[in-house]
This record gives sequence, structure tokens and C-alpha cells, in this order.
Amino acid sequence: MSETTIDPAALDDHAFAVWAAEQAGQVLLRVRTEGLEGKALKDAGDAAAQELLASLLATYRPDDAVLSEEAEDDAARLGAQRVWIIDPLDGTREFSEPPRDDWAVHVALWADGDLVAGAVAQPALGETFNTGVPSVVPPRTSQRPRIAVSRSRPPAFVEALAAELDAELVPMGSAGVKVMSVVRDIADAYVHAGGQYQWDNAAPVAVARAAGLFCSRVDGSPLVYNEADTSLPDLIVCRPELAEQIIDFVKRHGTD
Repeated sequence: MSETTIDPAALDDHAFAVWAAEQAGQVLLRVRTEGLEGKALKDAGDAAAQELLASLLATYRPDDAVLSEEAEDDAARLGAQRVWIIDPLDGTREFSEPPRDDWAVHVALWADGDLVAGAVAQPALGETFNTGVPSVVPPRTSQRPRIAVSRSRPPAFVEALAAELDAELVPMGSAGVKVMSVVRDIADAYVHAGGQYQWDNAAPVAVARAAGLFCSRVDGSPLVYNEADTSLPDLIVCRPELAEQIIDFVKRHGTD
């Protein structure tokens, strides 16, 4: 979407999430060309994407609250009817390692108790997955289940889960990219425990739900957003036919 050919204020929430995520993505791609490296590149990316998204939301959705990884939490959001939950740069490590494309921008809207819109932009891939035009998950192409895991910190319990399911582990960056890998049939499940926050998975979960994927906490309970505690440490996103097996494994073995 081009900023010069549309009126952002007139967009519905789905289209606005896409537009905002893509605008932040373009800023991040420019930051990547400025000759920075390592921590300097990470910090510049976080700051530039946060500044842009905060400005866009303040300008075009001024009555809505915002929860962002890169801004101080405002408790007023707990009484708000509409809250944008954003991660301006998910996968900062991967962003700082050009030409890696497994990093993302997350923009989600929570309203009246649940996620209602979301977009996950993968700028280096040139794609934005969203709830306005939900992805159609293609038929599974692998004989063995594939589980997306962290490229640096795969949890031991997921390795045990993979052994029980005779599954293949697929390492990659950003939490959003891992969820989108299920949408894209690069993986069949993403199972995580041990620490995330609402902004890490709100937009990815909104997109995955819209695509018809199963999403829950690792014990099968619902994922709840706009809670006072921003921690949302675990989740399952998977093809529906795998959900029962994964939840049963966690109930029997835990995640320690």
C-alpha cells in the first residue's frame, strides 16, 4: 500500500494494520542500508520502527490505546475498548544480520476482549500476512511433522515432543516468522514455552486464527490479551490435526 495514494484514516482496521506494518517495514529496510552493524543496527531499527508506528497510531487512531515492546506501558489501556498491540521489530538479531529475512513487524488490534485484526509484515521477504485477506494454508507437503524452533535456544521439551511425533525441527528467527511458517507450510507447528510477551504473538496469532490454524496456550487454554501482566510465556500454533497430540504431550511431560 502506498502512503501517497490512500487515506489511512479511511482504512478499516485490517487494512490499517497492513499499511502501518508495511510503512514500518520500509523504514527498517532503509535503516539496514545505513552502514550500521551489530548493536547499533539493532537499536536504530527498534527506535525507527517504534517512532513511526507511534506517530501513525497517534495521527490516525488517536482515540485508541497502544501496548508496544518499545514504549512504557500505560495502564490506561486496561480500561480501553481498543488497544493496538505492536512489536515494531520482532527478530532484532536476525534484522542485524543482512540479508536474513526472518524478522518481522507486528501490528494487532484488540477490541472488547479479543484480537480483531492483525498484520505480520516480513519486509525482507516482501510479504505481509493479515486478517483482512486471510491466508489459505496450503495442503501439508511433508510426510513428517515439522516444528518451528528458535535457531539459538530450542527448548528441550520441544526436542522431546519432536521425538514422540517423529517430527523434524526447523530453526528460524522471530516469533512472528515462526508462526507465519505454519501459515506458509514451511512448518506444521510452533510450540513455545519459557518466555514471550503479548506483543510477541498478538499479531501472529490473529493472522494464524484467520487462516484456520489452532492457537492456544501450551495447556490448551485460551490466549488472552490486554492483560495487566504483559507476559504471555507460552503458546501453540499448529495445523488443527496436530493440536490434540501436542497438548496431550505437554500435559504428560510438562515444559521443564
